[in-house]
Amino acid sequence: MKVTAIGTGYVGLVTGACLAEMGNHVVCLDVNAEKIRILNDGEIPIHEPGLLEVVRRNVAAGRLQFTTDVDLAVKHGTILFIGVGTPPDEDGSADLQYVLAAARSIGQRMTDYKVIVDKSTVPVGTADKVRAAVGEELAKRGLSEMAYAVVSNPEFLKEGAAVEDFMKPDRIIVGSEDEQATLLMRALYAPFTRNHDRLVVMDLRSAEFTKYAANAMLATRISFMNEMALLAEKVGADIELVRRGIGSDPRIGYSFLYAGAGYGGSCFPKDVKALIQAAQGEGIPLRVLTAVEEANERQKMLLVDKVTARFGADLSGRHFAVWGLAFKPNTDDMREAPALVIVQALLKRGATLTAYDPVAMPEARRLLAKELASERLRFSERADQALEGADALLLVTEWKEFKSPDFDQIKSSLKQPVVFDGRNQYEPALMKALGIEHWGIGRGRNDCL
Repeated sequence: MKVTAIGTGYVGLVTGACLAEMGNHVVCLDVNAEKIRILNDGEIPIHEPGLLEVVRRNVAAGRLQFTTDVDLAVKHGTILFIGVGTPPDEDGSADLQYVLAAARSIGQRMTDYKVIVDKSTVPVGTADKVRAAVGEELAKRGLSEMAYAVVSNPEFLKEGAAVEDFMKPDRIIVGSEDEQATLLMRALYAPFTRNHDRLVVMDLRSAEFTKYAANAMLATRISFMNEMALLAEKVGADIELVRRGIGSDPRIGYSFLYAGAGYGGSCFPKDVKALIQAAQGEGIPLRVLTAVEEANERQKMLLVDKVTARFGADLSGRHFAVWGLAFKPNTDDMREAPALVIVQALLKRGATLTAYDPVAMPEARRLLAKELASERLRFSERADQALEGADALLLVTEWKEFKSPDFDQIKSSLKQPVVFDGRNQYEPALMKALGIEHWGIGRGRNDCL
């Protein structure tokens, strides 16, 4: 099939590349000429495991191309995915300007039947706005009778595992009220549902709402466990043992039950805010989600609170090593990353820092340019080098290379053997046996003794 993906961020690029992998002919469009140049040079503008190989393989096979030519892109695709950004507006609601601009561009150029697919995470009712935008442009051209369909097909991709998630989906949600469009979407996704039918067809508004509800539930689980960890610490329970205990209940499960330094990224913070804002517009306060958001903001400061509890409120003259900057492992995405809050808070209290992340430091240099210019923050090219001369280590992102470090080296490099474990990677009993002072998240009253 002929497919166009509008936008070459996480959603658009992964969608286009993976659909090309199944034999479709895909054109990826972006107005950002630099992104297209990078892609045409055989590289990708994001860090996503496995994606580069898929892109290069399908470009070489002639099934995948990248362009800034809107005319070419609209003409090419029978199915056109809109995968552009929906950043939060000033009030927290989703900003649809890029989605609607894409819709208008399609309406200005289409000459035959198109299935226009909202792939971006968008509020309920966006499909109606997209349909109206396309219809207005067709009317201006005297083509009001031209047939087209608008479909909602939200993505459920985890950064760091996006290719695998797309190729082996647990569900494919399609919101469609057009029979022909539904048939085309079924045909497009048929290669991904051979074992059993994972495609769920519903009305447009339910499909749009499903994405927000899914992200809100996952964010809720994280904040719930973080709150339980705070209480566990006070009453002397170990949140990791509690996690295993409740996770073994099949009604609960283990996913997204890890206590830590808070969630970040491009989805959960933005989507929780947008859902709260949308509910306020309908006169329905979402008290649970408001608490989820508040709990997450508090959690981002927890490691800082632990540092000041150990070293005092004034951190002047103290130097700390930070391992991990990205909001999660296997990505360079630092949007809403807890590390940003932690780094800035420690610097504000007078500390100096050396930070290391396997892939996110280029993005961190951009976001923390002011802090770097002050020379109180610097980056290290290796994890072990970041430790040298530090008063303590803060583990913020649970990259694999941090799971089994050389603890003897950590002890010898630090001024004193203190580790603030923001992702509960290390067992308190082992750390105690090694002579390392361990501050975890909800690991019990005697965790750091």
